[in-house]
Amino acid sequence: MSYPPTGTYRSQGRFRASRARRWLIVAASLAALALIAWPVMSYYEIPPFTDKGDPVSYGQADLAKGGKPADPRTLMPTGPAADLRNAGTRKDGSTISVVTLDGKKSGFKGKVWVWAPKEYTSDPKFATSGFPVLIALPGGPGDPSTGNYWIGPFTTPDKKSVNLQDSISQWYQEGSSKPFLLAMPILNPKPDNGGLYWDGSDIPGQEKMGTWLTEDVPDLMKANFRTLKSRDGWAYMGSSSGGFASLKSVLKHPDKFKAAVANGPDIVPDSPLWRGHEKEKAENNPEVLARQLAAAKGPDVYLAFQYGTKENKTMIESIKKFTATYGKGPVHTKLWEIPGGQHNAGTYLGNMHDPLKWISDQMEGPTPTP
Repeated sequence: MSYPPTGTYRSQGRFRASRARRWLIVAASLAALALIAWPVMSYYEIPPFTDKGDPVSYGQADLAKGGKPADPRTLMPTGPAADLRNAGTRKDGSTISVVTLDGKKSGFKGKVWVWAPKEYTSDPKFATSGFPVLIALPGGPGDPSTGNYWIGPFTTPDKKSVNLQDSISQWYQEGSSKPFLLAMPILNPKPDNGGLYWDGSDIPGQEKMGTWLTEDVPDLMKANFRTLKSRDGWAYMGSSSGGFASLKSVLKHPDKFKAAVANGPDIVPDSPLWRGHEKEKAENNPEVLARQLAAAKGPDVYLAFQYGTKENKTMIESIKKFTATYGKGPVHTKLWEIPGGQHNAGTYLGNMHDPLKWISDQMEGPTPTP
């Protein structure tokens, strides 16, 4: 019988130990690289490092079946649950979702992005409470090819990066905003080619974008979230043509919506699609609607305006004239001028703290469980 030379077993043991250490080093290195790469791959939405496109529930199905509201002001989700899909996750873990909504009342089909703050999804004291809804509208084009830019982020004139979702969360924590649910629908059914837009209205012979914004989009939120029954839990916010649609929607439907933040808006409808439809155009004119509301002595509405000093002078003067002429009685107006501000969402969002606080002060918020 022959035996291996002295020390062979020891050397083989050292070899195996050395190889094991090398594998541990390789594994640790790969793990470290994965930790470094994961946020990068997730940021650029490279599968499988992203949850974009995954179904999102917000718990609406379970609550619709068995949840009970904290108080009679709350409307529990009515269903049916929409096919909401992850469109982006914020740093705090909250989710922006998107759904293609087939509007039953307008007959229009388009995308709506939604967001719920952490207080809605994970704060036990609000587990059965309704939340206020802010419907955020883009300016032109705001069409299906570009979506709704309020999902952000934006760069403000002073080079700060901001987005609507994080801003609302921060301002709520500071006590200056309600913890709004956000609905961010597209504004126009087709691209804004050559100044073509729909004024957020039901223009004869066109898609019923007024019904889409004031009926179908709110119905989507009621179906999938705990909302508030009264108009005190419903508001709009928008810029440019979205600001006009926000202003007009509240004045046209003061029984359903209480407040709006209108950033750099037109004051009167001016889409070329109104040609030949003067009666219907007047029915969607904020000046006419404000006069009618004043004559009816209510209900009270709250309209916050913003504009930048570098914006179109004619538009600035029209906003000043509207607030001076109609900002009385049941039409409550407040105006913020942004020094050096331009006609863009970064300017508006970077200065929206005070306007959003003002309308938040007029609205209901979620009611904590006793």
